[in-house]
Amino acid sequence: MKGRVSTSFRSHSCGELNERHVGKDVTLSGWVSHVRDHGELIFIDLRDRYGITQVVFDSKNKEIFEKAKKLRNEFVVQIKGRVKKRPKGTENPKLKTGKIEVHANEINILSKADVLPFELDSRTEVSEELRLKYRYLDLRTQRMQRNLIFKHKFLEATREYFFKNNFIELHTPLLTKSTPEGARDFLVPSRLHPGKFYALPQSPQLFKQIFMVSGFDRYFQIAYCLRDEDLRADRQYEFLQIDLEMSFVDVDDVLKMLDGYIAYVMEKLMGVKIKLPLPRISYEEAMHRFGTDKPDMRFGMELIELTSLVKDFKFEIFDKVIKNGGAVYGLIAENALEKISKKFISKLEEKAKESNAKGLLTLKIGKTLEGVLAKNVAEAKLKTMLKKIKAKKGDILFIVADEKQIAQEALGNIRVMLAKELNIIPKNRWEFVWVVDFPLFEWSDEEQRWKSMHHPFTMPRDEDIPLLEKEPAKVKAKAYDLVLNGEELGGGSIRIHRPELQRKIFSLLKISKQEAEKKFGFLLEAFKYGAPPHGGIALGLDRFVAALLNEETIREVIAFPKNKAGESPMDGAPDYVNEKQLRELHIKLDETARGIKDAKKKTK
Repeated sequence: MKGRVSTSFRSHSCGELNERHVGKDVTLSGWVSHVRDHGELIFIDLRDRYGITQVVFDSKNKEIFEKAKKLRNEFVVQIKGRVKKRPKGTENPKLKTGKIEVHANEINILSKADVLPFELDSRTEVSEELRLKYRYLDLRTQRMQRNLIFKHKFLEATREYFFKNNFIELHTPLLTKSTPEGARDFLVPSRLHPGKFYALPQSPQLFKQIFMVSGFDRYFQIAYCLRDEDLRADRQYEFLQIDLEMSFVDVDDVLKMLDGYIAYVMEKLMGVKIKLPLPRISYEEAMHRFGTDKPDMRFGMELIELTSLVKDFKFEIFDKVIKNGGAVYGLIAENALEKISKKFISKLEEKAKESNAKGLLTLKIGKTLEGVLAKNVAEAKLKTMLKKIKAKKGDILFIVADEKQIAQEALGNIRVMLAKELNIIPKNRWEFVWVVDFPLFEWSDEEQRWKSMHHPFTMPRDEDIPLLEKEPAKVKAKAYDLVLNGEELGGGSIRIHRPELQRKIFSLLKISKQEAEKKFGFLLEAFKYGAPPHGGIALGLDRFVAALLNEETIREVIAFPKNKAGESPMDGAPDYVNEKQLRELHIKLDETARGIKDAKKKTK
C-alpha cells in the first residue's frame, strides 16, 4: 500500500492488516460483504476497495452481539476491535488478510441497505441492463473494482513513461468547430450565437498539430473523444484516447517511441517482457496473409492465394473471376474434418456473404475428396494443388473467388471464426504488430472520387510523391496502425506540414479551396508561419485496457457506459428538456420529435 488511508473513521483499510498487527487495536470502516451466524459467534466479511477483513462478534459481549445480529449485506459499518491470529486450520490463503481476524468490541452502523436487486457475487449471472441500471452496485463487485483500479494503474504507467521522455501533458477544447471525420459529430447549440453550434471533438487532431506549430515538440494527453456512431463491443459514444504528437520525426521515430511505451506498460502491469522492436508488416502483406489490416498473430492458418494454381481447372466460377481481374484465395483448416459440423460450415457460408463474397467453396479432404470442386474438377488437378499448398488428409480447404479485396476480407473473417471454433487461439499471449504502408487513398464508387484512407493531412511516402497526379492508387502513406491480438488499438501518421503539398492533396480529394478554408482554415493559416515536420498517434485506452483484462467489451472498463442502444439506464440519459431550455437555445422540435415526446409522457 503506497499511502495510509487513516481518517477519523478508520485507522487501516480492509486489505492492510496482517500478522504484524496482531495485538493492536484498530478501527475499520466498510461494507458488510457476508454475514455468517454460528450461534455463539457471528462472522462478517468487511469490505472496502483495498480488500476484505474477517470480523468476529462474540456472544459474551451481549450488547455488541445483538447489534451484529441486525447486520445485513451492504450495511456500511465502523468496527473497532483487536487484531488476533486466526485459529490454526481456519486461515484463508485467498485473502491478503487471511491469517488474521478482528475481534470487535464496538460497532457503529453508519447506514443500512435495502434488499439488493441482485447479489454482488461473481457466481451470480446478472443481465447487463440490470447491472447498468444499478451501476453504483455493480461498481462494488470484485470484477469492476479490479477493472477500474487496473485502468488507474494503466493511466499512471502511461504518464510515467511519457513524462520520462520529455512529453508535456496539454489539453485541447471540448467545444470545437464541426469538422466531420467519418462519424457524426455531437452538436452543442450556442445560446449566445443563435443558429450556431459547437461540436464535441471526435479527436484532438487539428489542435495537436497546432501545438506542434506552436513549438511544443512533444505533447500528449488522455483525451475524451466523442462520436455519434453505432455502438458495439469496442465502441462507445465517449471514450478515452492516449493522444500524442512529436515534432522533427519520421515514421521510425514515432514507432520506436511507442515500442518503448508498450514494453514499459506490459512489464510494469502484466509482468510480461516484450521483445523489441515490435514486428512490422505492410498493409498489402497483412491483407494477403490474414485478410485484414488488424491481423491476429497468435495463430497461423494464413490465407493462400490460389489464382495461379486454379487457372487451368476449367471451373466456370474461377474462370469468370480471373477473367475479370479478381483472385482466388484459400484457407486450410488443419485436422478439422471430424471437428467441424455441417451446421458450422453453413455459418461460415453466411459470414462469407456478409463480407460481400458471392459464396464459399468447401473441399473436404478425407478418404475421398468431397465438395462442389470434387464434382467439377479432375481429381488429379485437385491433388496437385493440394500437394503444393501442403493440405493433407483430415483437413478442410475453404475457398473464396471474388474481387481480390473481397476474397481476402471474407476469408479473413472466416479465419477468426474457425480459430475460435477449433480452439487454437493461445490464452494469455500478447502479439503486437505494426501495420504500415497503407494506401494514401481509397476510391469511392458512390462519390466517384478518391478519399483519404486515414485523413487528408497524412503525408505520402517521399518516393511516392511523383505518383500523386498520374497514379494515385499506387501512393503509400506514412501511416501506421498498432494491432494487439487482432484488435486495432489505434493508429497515426506523419502529417503534411508544407502548404503546397497540402493543396495538391486537397485538389486530388476534390476538396475546394473554399471548403478547405471553411473546415481547416485555422490550421492552414498556421502552416504559413513555419510548421515543423511532425507526426503522432492515438491509441484507444479503453480498448487496450479491455484487451489486457480479457474483457470482450469496453463497457466493462468504463465506469458509466451507455448500453447497446446508446442509453444510460441508471440516470435515464438521453432525456427530453423543457420548453424554456429549448427557447433559450432557439430550438423548435419538428412535429415528429414532438409527437414522440408527447407519447413518452403519456406512457409514464
